[in-house]
Amino acid sequence: MKKLRVKFLLFVYNKTQKLYRTYFKKKKRQWQFNEKQLLEFHKDSLGRKLGEFYQKHGFSMIPKMENHDVHHLITGIGTQFEEEIAMQYLLLGNGKLNAHLLAAIVLGTFILPEYFRIYIKAYRKGQNMRKFHHLNFEELLWQNFENLSDFLRQKENPVLY
Repeated sequence: MKKLRVKFLLFVYNKTQKLYRTYFKKKKRQWQFNEKQLLEFHKDSLGRKLGEFYQKHGFSMIPKMENHDVHHLITGIGTQFEEEIAMQYLLLGNGKLNAHLLAAIVLGTFILPEYFRIYIKAYRKGQNMRKFHHLNFEELLWQNFENLSDFLRQKENPVLY
């Protein structure tokens, strides 16, 4: 039964992904690097880690969606379908809000409700991280991955005078 539900979600995702990129990512340009070029970055860099991520999972870069894959790396959230929904919850907790994200959350929660505890945990994790959903990670590909990841995983503490 779960296979059928995931198959349905995959169908919906495949039908809406291009529309999302066309209408929600209008002003965004695709990155100037490909998977092979990312593997040429310094060993400990975000770029290299991203290239290794693509290689490990057998993924290709989707134009204008590259940041999403970096989100997986930084947060440690996997790429199974229930984890993709958890990623949307995490991004909501981090402050991202758009119609596509809300639709993914509503549909994903309705279709795969047995993972609701994981979704809530991801939401809280997003709340406890520095705001990163708006960053252009292409500009940060040269940065040390561990340092960047550690920095973003820390919640900014407000300064009280």
